[in-house]
Amino acid sequence: MRYRVLIGKPGLDGHDRGAKVVARALRDAGMEVVYTGLHQTAAMIAAAAVQEDVDLVGLSVLSGAHNHLVPEVMRELAARGAAEIPVFVGGIVPAEDVEVLKAQGVAHVFGPGAALDEIVQAVRAILEARQAAPAAG
Repeated sequence: MRYRVLIGKPGLDGHDRGAKVVARALRDAGMEVVYTGLHQTAAMIAAAAVQEDVDLVGLSVLSGAHNHLVPEVMRELAARGAAEIPVFVGGIVPAEDVEVLKAQGVAHVFGPGAALDEIVQAVRAILEARQAAPAAG
């Protein structure tokens, strides 16, 4: 199975090099990657995730607004009937916020300097766990 991953840049943060590097690493690992570009709203990211029928959403947040933006994307996914799509986050997230995000359902949080191999392996593990889980309903 070829996995589809969406990489989104929510909010006004204009730094996208990390998002593009992660997108490229996931592509090189054999995944299809949709990159939404800069300055996306939570609604735009969720709509793209549903339209593109992705298996996973990755959010890059360097602005410090992760506690607002990430839950908003997750609410927008749920509003579109796509709450089952796992979300991972990369960027500048203080240690005390990592557990908060995970408690809200974020599958994984990658900080600055995370190795691309680590990201690819963790993303693959998230996707494989989702595929192995029994369908809800």
